[in-house]
Amino acid sequence: MLLWFFVFAVVYSLRADLFGVRVRKMPQTADATAGSAPPVAAAPKAAPARSRAGEPATATSVKTLVITSGPKAGLEIPLESESMTIGRSSESGLVIRDDYTSSHHARLQLRGGQWVIQDLDSTNGTFLNGQRVSGTAAVTIGTPIKVGATTFELRA
Repeated sequence: MLLWFFVFAVVYSLRADLFGVRVRKMPQTADATAGSAPPVAAAPKAAPARSRAGEPATATSVKTLVITSGPKAGLEIPLESESMTIGRSSESGLVIRDDYTSSHHARLQLRGGQWVIQDLDSTNGTFLNGQRVSGTAAVTIGTPIKVGATTFELRA
């Protein structure tokens, strides 16, 4: 009997080493946006701010962060502070709960009057207009930023 217990322990250990630990998906909860800015319903606009796309995203020109794809598509978050952390942590300003987002994935901040995105050494990276961000990168209005399975942009 003791021999079978030993064999089972060895097989279980090898299985964990070979196949890794199972990662379970985090459930969407009502408090998923706890600590984040209150969501504002996306209202259709007659003339969207895309006419200003490509302009530098400055403190005076940018008013909202709009999620364009992902589980929270259509959500608009007013940019009221000079820094917002993005990640799975409930302490983040923008909480993104998916398997490709780190707890503290990226930071969007205002530096010298210009909005920049900074990757916080995330495993899967932060992408600005399809290019992986290393360090910090200046953000322009309407440029897509991808974190995990979520894409968002800054709008006037």
